[in-house]
Amino acid sequence: MSEDFPKHGKRFPDEVNVREKRKLRAREKKTDEIWFGLGLFGVVGWAVAIPTVLGIFLGVWIDLHWPSPYSWTLMLLIIGLILGCLNAWFWINRQRSAINREREPHDC
Repeated sequence: MSEDFPKHGKRFPDEVNVREKRKLRAREKKTDEIWFGLGLFGVVGWAVAIPTVLGIFLGVWIDLHWPSPYSWTLMLLIIGLILGCLNAWFWINRQRSAINREREPHDC
């Protein structure tokens, strides 16, 4: 009966076959999800921290060499933080796209 009404243009056995192959590929590439999550936090943390710290160091150097009524340290800290957050956001979007491409059904 399900062969008479295919879901998304596929027959039921074909759909089951695709899903099973996807599960088998996932088992072969299985990594410990806890370590993956911690690694992701580490990468995102460094992606934000490095531009922020570089902004602070550059701001302190500018403030020491060219004193002004404005705090370059504070301005470059905020700019570094914004750049770091954008960097992390782009990186996470790339990873999400890669994961979504892996989840798409493959014709195996």
